[in-house]
Amino acid sequence: MSEHRSSAEPPRQVREGGWSRLTSSRFMPAVVLSLIVAVLAGLFVGAYCWAMSNPVPHRIPVAVTGQSAGGDRFVSALEARLGTSLVLHPYSSYGKALAAVDAQREFAILQLRPAGVEVDVASAAGASVARLLGASAPEVGQALGIPVRVRDIKPLPATDPQGLALFYIALGSTILGFVGAIQLGIHAKALRPAERIAATAGCSALGGLSICVMIDFVLRVGRLPFAQSWGICALTMFTSGVIFMAFQAFLGRWALLPTWLLLVVLGNPSSGGAVAWPLLPPVLGFLGRFLPPGASVSAQRNAIYFPDNQHIEPYVVLAAWCLAGVSVFLVRRACRPDGQAAAAATGPK
Repeated sequence: MSEHRSSAEPPRQVREGGWSRLTSSRFMPAVVLSLIVAVLAGLFVGAYCWAMSNPVPHRIPVAVTGQSAGGDRFVSALEARLGTSLVLHPYSSYGKALAAVDAQREFAILQLRPAGVEVDVASAAGASVARLLGASAPEVGQALGIPVRVRDIKPLPATDPQGLALFYIALGSTILGFVGAIQLGIHAKALRPAERIAATAGCSALGGLSICVMIDFVLRVGRLPFAQSWGICALTMFTSGVIFMAFQAFLGRWALLPTWLLLVVLGNPSSGGAVAWPLLPPVLGFLGRFLPPGASVSAQRNAIYFPDNQHIEPYVVLAAWCLAGVSVFLVRRACRPDGQAAAAATGPK
């Protein structure tokens, strides 16, 4: 028996030695990182294609004024053409319907008249929804023999006809926010936790200023409410940065993975910046409101296009993520200080 066991051990040792040499090889980190990058690349492209390549309407909130038999037929035919459900909310007057659009509770107004239908869209609330309704309504009216007039009551500026500036502002603020935090962690390791948070805030303020100057004064893509847009950009960058720092406090060098998945793969496609929420897959349309990129897009849209009907929800979402990130980072660093902080605490006075 002993001879049998001794003769069986060398192959196992060879196998263990081969695995050990593989894991300790200088090529192993490159292989692992290549696989991770490949997976993230597929998820990144897949998320954007899923959300944006062929946006399909699901439930579009629409205000309705008036009533007519032809109007009822028009609504039914429009729903059939779009393959969606128009969530119709009747209003007693056009003024009340317009106020609902200004409050972004509705994406369009249907005025059902005996002589035809008037469709008022709001590109500033959702350019993709406005384009869809603006293109489909006249075709449906022509097929039914019902006159249809389309009007844009909240148009986008000629310098941003697709309404993508908000998406790019939020995208840049989000990515540069955690990239700045990464670089501070690499090149400013001597900073104490509170100092690093302050440095991240300063970096975010400068980055937000740069973004707004570029959009407003250099490229003249749109006229911003400068102070408010700057504050939103800075808050978005800071929130993104402290989210990375919170993950880093737990995961170290791998913190970029959950940060990228949360903010870029999930957050940006669901933000409602490139494709309005009614055209997104329902799960993305719901989650996007409660993630930093979506909150940033909403805050900027309200500030720029609906200054008299702004909502507190986007700021609450950003503040909640920000507070959670800062709290996790500080608590984790207090429980497990890095080597330098430990050495300073135990070193000579």
